[in-house]
Amino acid sequence: MNSQSSRYITEYQSLDVELPGQNLSWLTQLRKDSLARFSEQGFPSSNAEEWRYTNFSAIEKKLFIPSSKKDIPEINNAALASYRLEGCYSLVLLNGRFVAELSELSDMPEDVQLCSMAQALQQFPDEVAEYFGKTVANEDHGFIHFNTAWFTDGWFLKVPENTVLDKPIQILNVVSENELMAATRNLLIVEQNAQVEIVESYFGLDADTYLTESINEVFIGQNARVNLAKLQNETDKAFHFGGTYVKQERDAFFYHESFSFGAQIARNEIHTDLGQGSECHLNGLYLGAKRQIVDNHTRINHREPNAISRETYKGILNQRSRGVFQGRVIVYEDAQKTDSEMNNCNLLLSDDAEADAKPQLEIYADDVKCAHGVTVGQLDEKSIFYLQTRNIDPETARNMLTFAFANEMVEKISLEDLHTQVLDLLLLRFPQIGIRKEWM
Repeated sequence: MNSQSSRYITEYQSLDVELPGQNLSWLTQLRKDSLARFSEQGFPSSNAEEWRYTNFSAIEKKLFIPSSKKDIPEINNAALASYRLEGCYSLVLLNGRFVAELSELSDMPEDVQLCSMAQALQQFPDEVAEYFGKTVANEDHGFIHFNTAWFTDGWFLKVPENTVLDKPIQILNVVSENELMAATRNLLIVEQNAQVEIVESYFGLDADTYLTESINEVFIGQNARVNLAKLQNETDKAFHFGGTYVKQERDAFFYHESFSFGAQIARNEIHTDLGQGSECHLNGLYLGAKRQIVDNHTRINHREPNAISRETYKGILNQRSRGVFQGRVIVYEDAQKTDSEMNNCNLLLSDDAEADAKPQLEIYADDVKCAHGVTVGQLDEKSIFYLQTRNIDPETARNMLTFAFANEMVEKISLEDLHTQVLDLLLLRFPQIGIRKEWM
């Protein structure tokens, strides 16, 4: 047994009977196998190549209590008002568990299945079994094994073929207690010619130090479209791991936006397999201050021909923070006519800030168009001087250039209320002197 994981293994023995789906033999066996793998590996170590820039050892010094061992606290809708997006269906996970009273799912089309993972395992376990664990079958690190063994709830969404949802769905993840673990597992199935837009939001409410651990498995059918945005604004002492693992069928379209602002240490993973003629767009903006670490790890697998991928991530790092971008594009031998571009740009606002970029292209086909680029630098003194000649003081000039750098990613947001929320959080994170919200 890995000594670092022993406390969690011991704790699990008093927890397993409370976890959802314990009456399902396939799930209990999967949990058992994952627990054994976690027992061997523990949480990922910076000794591993794909984790070399991010040290999660602080998690091992604590024993975060699973939410299933605590009662769900009473929280009214007013407490969540500032986190909600207007014009959306909403499913609320409080401390990692579904709360129907806080969710807004009325008027959902009858043929669309949206419920908590615990409910799905009770009501249609065979359908869950068909998809559960399939996108992460070849993933092998401690956070995934930990989640599979420990998840206490999550969400399940199936959009049937030819269905286009009339409005977005917000999945609102809120943690309200210290020393708590919110481990959720989520399934999204979008069938042929269907479309859906989803926003995942992560916030801390009256909590300080806690662990959020969430995994999405996403299946996009032929000619279907998924727009998935993630806004992570956990508290400054929280730990966050979020992984989204995608399977795209022929001509499927996947658009992902990631905005990572909070947490002491945050790791965001997005891995997708592209089918023939499919298309994938990954955009990200991450901010770091104090001693924050924000790690973005992406992998795009071009397995079949004529697929397109575009990836742009930007980081703004201040004080002693660290930003990590590890982007990997693999073009397999049969994936002729692949068209792929990847870009990562980092802006350092302090001499002590650090950006680690590791773009990778692995190409095994000969008829492809692939490119990648990385920049790490500080504000351009010539641009600052130019603004000063227009009667703008140096501090305001620096703020204007910083926000202009970030705004390229913010203005890509098509959902108006999410655009406003991200902009408000951006303005809170960095000095506002000389900046007007209406400019953004």
